[in-house]
Amino acid sequence: MSTAQAIRERIAAQPAGEPFTPALFAGLGSRASIDQTLMRLAKSGQIERLGHGLYSVLKVGRFGLKAMPAPEQVAQALAESEGATIEVHGAEAARRFGLSTQVPAQPVFYTTGSSRTVRLGKTIIHLQHVAPRKLALAGRPAGQALSALWYLGRHQVTPATFRRIAEKLSGIEFEALRKAKATMPAWMVAALIGYERGELAHG
Repeated sequence: MSTAQAIRERIAAQPAGEPFTPALFAGLGSRASIDQTLMRLAKSGQIERLGHGLYSVLKVGRFGLKAMPAPEQVAQALAESEGATIEVHGAEAARRFGLSTQVPAQPVFYTTGSSRTVRLGKTIIHLQHVAPRKLALAGRPAGQALSALWYLGRHQVTPATFRRIAEKLSGIEFEALRKAKATMPAWMVAALIGYERGELAHG
């Protein structure tokens, strides 16, 4: 089977609207032949080129409009292409936990990979490189809580902050957050210990 045929078959198995990068076709041929095949498929309209090294199988909505993938899907595809992890930006995470009312103007994601920006229609998606320990629990609710705590910082994180997070997370997820103390800075650990002592006193 030719490289082009193998790529077409793998694309056929892709859900419509889900973004992918050339990394999806690793092992099917040289990087140059993979790029050439993708360029030809994009030119013929079989796939949509979303940005540099980013594609999707065209998904058409109810009114014949192109449906763009969600920013989180795009960030995930880009991160996976370099073996990195992502998490929502701390500002968005803090908003989800009711710890901040600030809404990011454009979607921003933390990543252990390289920083980059992708334009998706009118939306600009930012991937911001951060230290791996900030993403120790990436991909789960406890990871969003950790992201929010890093964003809020030393002067805003108190035992009450952990109390609010404990109310929002399941017991399993909050326990995962507590067990991540080794990845936390001293000020975050101090606030968590303060929360735990308060719970023991009330208990």
